[in-house]
Amino acid sequence: MIRKATRLADLAAMSGLSISTVSRALSDSPSINAQTKQRIWQLAREHGYALRRSMPAGPEGADAVIAIIVPRPQGRDNYWLSDPFFLELFAGVGDAARQRDCDFLVSHVSPDSFEDLRQVMSTTRADGVIFLGQSHLHEAFNRLADVEDRFAVWGAQLPDQRYCCVGSDNVLGGRRAALHLARLGRRHIIFLGDTEAPEADQRRLGYLEGLTQAGLDVDPALIVDAHFEVESAEASVESLIHRGVTFDGVAAASDLIALGAIRALRRAGRAVPKDVSVIGYDNVPFARYSGPALSTIAQNTARAGRLLVSKLLDHQGEGALRSERVATDLIVRESCGG
Repeated sequence: MIRKATRLADLAAMSGLSISTVSRALSDSPSINAQTKQRIWQLAREHGYALRRSMPAGPEGADAVIAIIVPRPQGRDNYWLSDPFFLELFAGVGDAARQRDCDFLVSHVSPDSFEDLRQVMSTTRADGVIFLGQSHLHEAFNRLADVEDRFAVWGAQLPDQRYCCVGSDNVLGGRRAALHLARLGRRHIIFLGDTEAPEADQRRLGYLEGLTQAGLDVDPALIVDAHFEVESAEASVESLIHRGVTFDGVAAASDLIALGAIRALRRAGRAVPKDVSVIGYDNVPFARYSGPALSTIAQNTARAGRLLVSKLLDHQGEGALRSERVATDLIVRESCGG
């Protein structure tokens, strides 16, 4: 038996609203309040109403539309949008979307709870959503995966994870950075990063594994907090130097953090890499052009973009989307000295 297509009149009858009100809600009219829109859009999805006929989320002719949402980082008011690595991720997603004749849009929303995530998914006009970053929403994403499968997340692979997550092997990357510095003869290596962020915390764990593997002692004083900003890292390293903490190597959780460390070292009269070797993380474009050129752990953002897009476009709605990790590579440049 062929299922009868859901019509505008059907949605009106189910919602108890007039056809004109339902039509305006589906067209995202500002005259309809958000709660009513959410209810109508949810009904439309549940009953297979062809949303994109009346709710175009992109130019005509696109095979699909993907929304990109960036949660607010933990404990901070600013966003990742200006971070060079996330711009690289945007490019990876955008290139992959174009290859699939798919449009993508960047949303202004900033979900902060499960309720926020649920509202995003029930009201979006996109065919799928990519969340760039987990922030503190790991458990909220797990709950969302129990009721929704049209989303994927860039971030860390975490225990008991029920949602689809694409990310790099952060532990391996952190271990490679520490081991390389140890092979260069560095014996007092600091880890510099924001360990409230899941990915940075995994890089810290890898750093600890690398120290142990190299036979070096773990000194808690050498695990130093720094946000993913040049100025934050600069201030943290300046504080270490001012307090007389001995260190000869820096394993940074991002290239921005590494650049901040180098600026602080130079201002203190310490040469990189003669006095202190520095390794970043991400391999953003400026890393190769900084002075000295920055050694770093590279993440394959082009492959990450392809994976995130394909997870959404190729999913047949049968079972959970499978998480995957992209490779990390050590890129050795001048800031290590070898």
